[in-house]
Amino acid sequence: WNDLRGKKSIGIIARHADTGITEIAKPVGAVAAITPVTNPIVTPMSNAMFAVKGANAIIITPHHAAASSSAYTVRLINEALAKIGAPKHLVQILDVQSRENTRLLISRADTVVATGGAGLVKAAYSSGKPALGVGAGNVQCIVDSDVDLRTVVPMIVAGRAFDNGIICTGEQSVIAPRERFAELAKELEAAGAAVIEDEPRADAVRNALFDENGEMRRDPVGRSAYETAKAAGLDLPESTRVIAVVAKGPGREDVLSREKMCPVLSIFSYDDFREATDIAAQNLECDGKGHSVCIHSGNREHIEYAALNLNVSRFVINQSSSTNAGGSFFNGLAATNTLGCGSWGGNSISENLTWKHLVNISRIADCMPDNPVPSDEELWG
Repeated sequence: WNDLRGKKSIGIIARHADTGITEIAKPVGAVAAITPVTNPIVTPMSNAMFAVKGANAIIITPHHAAASSSAYTVRLINEALAKIGAPKHLVQILDVQSRENTRLLISRADTVVATGGAGLVKAAYSSGKPALGVGAGNVQCIVDSDVDLRTVVPMIVAGRAFDNGIICTGEQSVIAPRERFAELAKELEAAGAAVIEDEPRADAVRNALFDENGEMRRDPVGRSAYETAKAAGLDLPESTRVIAVVAKGPGREDVLSREKMCPVLSIFSYDDFREATDIAAQNLECDGKGHSVCIHSGNREHIEYAALNLNVSRFVINQSSSTNAGGSFFNGLAATNTLGCGSWGGNSISENLTWKHLVNISRIADCMPDNPVPSDEELWG
């Protein structure tokens, strides 16, 4: 609400005197919104806000395992809309869930918003209708040598523990200076993380999270650190917030480089900032290319080096990624639960989805007779 308020979204929304362009926003029509099991409440909530902001109707198609919570959310939204006299049925839900019904819905809608797995996003792009899909997250968190770890590490642990690790913006790997590893481990434990350095216990975590093909198992998804530890046969305190495992190496060298949808954090060490950026790049090739990177640094040159060399759509600086990459009071990113990953992630947008993506813009182009016209020499010289 805070991000949307005061922004005109229907009718004449802008007049540009310098170009002679007047912009008129109009609804796209009926929006179909595919919703993941991992975010069955906040994703319908924000997508419904964006749709209604653009004077559209929206139909939510939820994951079958979370249909009841999504349906309850839609009911609450409609009760609130009724109180302010909004037209009925602006926000609807496909309450008889099946793949066939979802395919039928997205083929008939005017625009499709697809938040979920790669298969769903691909189906949306194949629907024959305009589609806005988002990719998987695997947020790499680079810690520069100049930061105060007592300040930074609690943010990283809070981000990894948030919502039991299922949110796409959550920190997945911490990449820190090698000479500060002991200090990092100490601060991780002080913040409630269990640091796993020995290979037998690290392998137990790997096997609990991933199958023999390197794919994430379903059982650990959204489980607490304590429950994940039990599944791995580890005896950790029930108060454990995050399991932090030292990785064998970046990218294909260790399956822990991939996205982990539970509160498990991978630890990587580097000798210089270029190496840190390379580790992040290798990990993103496994999962999350195009999504987000988190950097804790006071060195602007380092921040911009990473931003120039890593193919992600957003860089979250000196903040917890999990609660800030989707926009917050403390940065200028659009507030959303649907984050585009650009062509790197197979998406049509490389920014945070918001109401602007759910309106069509008509443009009045007035004649500008006094505009400078280039000479033939300037054009062809």
